[in-house]
Amino acid sequence: MDSQSMMTAVRLHGPSDMRVEQIPHPGSPGPGEVLLRVTAVGICGSDLHSYKDARIGDVALQSPLILGHEFAGVVEAVGPGPDNLDGNFHSLAPGLRVAIDPAQPCWHCEMCELGQPNLCLHLHFCGSYPDHGSLCQWLHMPTRSCFPVPDSLDDVSAAMLEPLGIAIHAIDLAKIRVADSVAILGAGSVGLFILQLARLSGAQPIFVSDKFPWRLEAAQHYGAIPINCDQTDPVKAVLSATHGRGVDVAIEAAWADHSVQQAAEMTRLGGRMVIVGISESDRIELKHSTVRRKGLTIRLARRMKHTYPRAIRLARSGAVDLLSVVSHRFPLEKTPEAFAMNAAYQDRVVKVMIEI
Repeated sequence: MDSQSMMTAVRLHGPSDMRVEQIPHPGSPGPGEVLLRVTAVGICGSDLHSYKDARIGDVALQSPLILGHEFAGVVEAVGPGPDNLDGNFHSLAPGLRVAIDPAQPCWHCEMCELGQPNLCLHLHFCGSYPDHGSLCQWLHMPTRSCFPVPDSLDDVSAAMLEPLGIAIHAIDLAKIRVADSVAILGAGSVGLFILQLARLSGAQPIFVSDKFPWRLEAAQHYGAIPINCDQTDPVKAVLSATHGRGVDVAIEAAWADHSVQQAAEMTRLGGRMVIVGISESDRIELKHSTVRRKGLTIRLARRMKHTYPRAIRLARSGAVDLLSVVSHRFPLEKTPEAFAMNAAYQDRVVKVMIEI
């Protein structure tokens, strides 16, 4: 096979075993598909789970896998036939710059028909075994997963629409009202986007708990009251600031470990909790009496559902700052180094982008 029919990809072979390799080019797209030239990919917390453990939840790696689901690209070719409509039901054409929803629902099962494509019974998802992701030069995607982006958004911003979409879905589940008090546990990129959206929703005050000082500085920049959970008990800090009442809404956007119980303890009677983070142990542990006696409503976020149009409007208007959370940029060939640095939380890392 000649060099033109090969491409560079980064594959995970086992725990912390990531390799830059040459693999076959995906070729021409089929009906309802596009061939995308990938331009930018973000490293997500769920990618770090896969990287560290070669699994996420109960889905384990069984063969080398291309990670990556936060990405943008350029349409290189559109498959044959009439089914070439994008996520807005408009025609796609070569040369269009697009952001890509990594979820690939079937659109025909019970959950899709009920308007819950994020819970599709036959869902495929980029970078979740066995479906390859976007840490490569080219890939096929369904046309319906593609959303054209305006020229005012660069490639990195377009890729960041995916974590912004996750944050929008979390805010939807939280049902934040004007002047609701909110606590956010975790100040990674999703947590910082949730913070910006909570402010847009009129929430006040907003507390943000994290153990990394530089992330708390970013949270404070966006108007939050920062709490360093390595130095201060965040539950006591929130209860003290709210005179023992607790917050109306607590959103866990970290590693879903002891932070889940903390979120429950800092939520008021009858309050609402949203769990966005993914547990490394694949378990959620809560003290039954806490959530029962408080009568808490607990929602778990499963990715997102059709949030890209809203995310694009927010980004285009400047209502949400996408680029300020990006702390590092690496070329595709340096992806293993990028993951190692991110997994160790070195060099004041917040968000790492791979530019292709």
